[in-house]
Amino acid sequence: MPRSRHGGRHELGQNFLVHRPTLEQIADLVPRDGTSVLELGAGDGALTRVLAARGVTLTALEIDEHRARALRRDLPGARVIAADALSHPLEAATIVGNIPFHLTTPILRRLLRERSWRRAVLLTQWEVARKRAGVGGSTLLTVQAAPWIHARLEGRVPSRAFRPVPAVDGGILVLERRERPLVPLRERAAYERFARRVFAGGGGTLERILPRALPPRGASGRRRIDDALRVAGVARRDRPRDLAPRQWALLWKRLGRTPRD
Repeated sequence: MPRSRHGGRHELGQNFLVHRPTLEQIADLVPRDGTSVLELGAGDGALTRVLAARGVTLTALEIDEHRARALRRDLPGARVIAADALSHPLEAATIVGNIPFHLTTPILRRLLRERSWRRAVLLTQWEVARKRAGVGGSTLLTVQAAPWIHARLEGRVPSRAFRPVPAVDGGILVLERRERPLVPLRERAAYERFARRVFAGGGGTLERILPRALPPRGASGRRRIDDALRVAGVARRDRPRDLAPRQWALLWKRLGRTPRD
């Protein structure tokens, strides 16, 4: 296949999924209710073909214009667009894709800022999938999105399931928009600043971090922090990465809604 104007396979970070059971597993996670589906990074169309065979209302994005043209010819029932997932509108009820590993973070950040989709089924690096699902501890990015988006890990994909074979395994990550957000959307920017202050508050437990990140005003301020930790069910040894989304929401409700926010 001719070289794309965007570069070759190496520059595009293309590791194509060829393991049929995994392709079927990903497709099983995509709703077949007639709502729109947008595939990011269709590549040679292995997943595109599985989805199209299931009759979903599918639009597939592929940055390589040659592969997009070939898919358009082979799959007349799907809408195939030669476009960049980092700039094309993400307007669909479900987002699905084998994400180029080197673009995982920017694509995830973009997805988490968009409001049009309801579910995203993504194949990413294993460690990224684990972290975004909060397995083994949450990251700041995970905590900042958690009041509005529920993340779960659906399985590990060995590197041998890709061609060419990457240096790391993949993981299937499912993101779903919460029907009832844990924090009102109008408070999102202030909540994100609150979470960032806590994560940047230095090492140690929340019992030690919160007085540094949110300096209490006298004994009443210290009691306020202690009460918030108790209500949220935070143990003495818990660190920011250990908290569940509902605990973060309770801490925000008790400590974050200050005049400066």
